[in-house]
Amino acid sequence: MQYSDDKLKEILNRTKVVAVVGVSMNPVRPSYYVARYLSLKGYTVIPVNPGHAGKVLFGQEVRATLADCPKEVDMVDIFRRPDHVPPIVEEALEVLPALRTIWMQIGVVNEEAAAMAEARGVEVVMDRCPKIEYQRLFGELRMGGFNTGIISSKL
Repeated sequence: MQYSDDKLKEILNRTKVVAVVGVSMNPVRPSYYVARYLSLKGYTVIPVNPGHAGKVLFGQEVRATLADCPKEVDMVDIFRRPDHVPPIVEEALEVLPALRTIWMQIGVVNEEAAAMAEARGVEVVMDRCPKIEYQRLFGELRMGGFNTGIISSKL
């Protein structure tokens, strides 16, 4: 799974509304801080988790399913085990007319779901994190691997 920097940057630039499937309400979970980061970068983040439906996260109501999401969702970011991905992609293709990208998080690879999406003209990114790619491609990661905002002479 090789993705050019230009392709990833294009996806991140064109995306406006992201449904994050499997988002957690726990701030130490990766799904929480990735969704929070994306919302701070100007994306509209629609949290999707049936266990927390009706609650509010990042100014948006948590939805139970993708069918409950606004039709403007153009990217679905999946924080679920690989074997759970095909039905998520099926639902996304069925209910999200503006869908342009399926993004599977680090460790999430499902070739069957990818083929299903690509057959419908939807781009797929697997085993990557949009937060990490955004930081890397838009100059937020520094030599130490992260930007703390603190200047120090200590090593």
